[in-house]
Amino acid sequence: MNILTNKQRAARYAVVILAATLAACGRGPRETAAPPTPVRTAVAVSGPASPPIDGNGIVATKDEARLSFKVGGVVSRIRVQEGESVRKGQLLAEIEPAEINAQVDATSQLAAKARRDLERGERLYADQVISLEQLEGLRTQAATSQAQLRSVQFNRGYATIVAPRDGVVLRKLVQERELVPAGQPVLALGGRERGYIVRGSLADREIVQVKIGDLAKVSLDAWPGKEFPGRISEVASAADERSGMFPIEVKLDTATVQLVTGLVAKLRITPASASNGQLVYVPISAVLEGDGNQATVFLVAGDKAQKRRVRIAFLTGDQAALSEGLRSGEVVITEGALYLVDGETIRVATGSNSLAHLRS
Repeated sequence: MNILTNKQRAARYAVVILAATLAACGRGPRETAAPPTPVRTAVAVSGPASPPIDGNGIVATKDEARLSFKVGGVVSRIRVQEGESVRKGQLLAEIEPAEINAQVDATSQLAAKARRDLERGERLYADQVISLEQLEGLRTQAATSQAQLRSVQFNRGYATIVAPRDGVVLRKLVQERELVPAGQPVLALGGRERGYIVRGSLADREIVQVKIGDLAKVSLDAWPGKEFPGRISEVASAADERSGMFPIEVKLDTATVQLVTGLVAKLRITPASASNGQLVYVPISAVLEGDGNQATVFLVAGDKAQKRRVRIAFLTGDQAALSEGLRSGEVVITEGALYLVDGETIRVATGSNSLAHLRS
């Protein structure tokens, strides 16, 4: 039997302790759980079943008249400037009166002579000097002369331009001393009584979706970030021959601002067909792995991310309309969704977005 001395026992204990120490030093740090992934979310909401129709147009007054002279001649004076407000009956422009006055004087003299000839013919007929047929000829000549006089007097009344209603001068189309033919527009006048409209055009596939009374939203660069409500007030039944597009008019509700003619407008029309059903809307940033009309989204399920397949109906602006796979009110992940896997632990960051504006 080997009997260990005290010195041998001490050496053996030292070896065991050293081995345990080295084994402990060789172990790596203790593994810890991965922190939850921060994300932002949005609430899926219901919206119209068909996409809005976008277009452009020009702001104009509903009552816009292009004023002209009844007769041709040299423009003598234009009494107003563009942008000037005018009152009904106010004199706006005149044509040189010499020529039309000469026509009135000449026709008046002819009418007076025809009247004197008729008076003398009446006496001669009473004395049986001329026949009834000759008298009837004098009567016809007198009546014709009077009609011609009334015509030139009427034309002289339209040798000036007066404002047919209160309004504002939109454009001066000619200058003083220009020679203009009868009927050529001289001034464009806009009336304010019936408000402002936007004149636009739609393609054939769009015009069949809209009708009078459909809602529209109008945005203008002059008022960035502001939308003006409106309704379609006119829909053309035939296309413009030059552009092939169908003209429309949108009546604006602009009680809070002062508009001017010629502003460029952007239109977003909600067609009548949009009320035929409802779809679910989410931000485009929530839609992943798009393949045709198929895609995926991540939902918030407690503290986990849940992957789900959805079907896309259409895209509009920064939103996607879904026809399958999601219900209104469910919460989808927008920011951070690209880095997630199904079932991953998440933490919703503050300041999450919402699409509640679609309910309006």
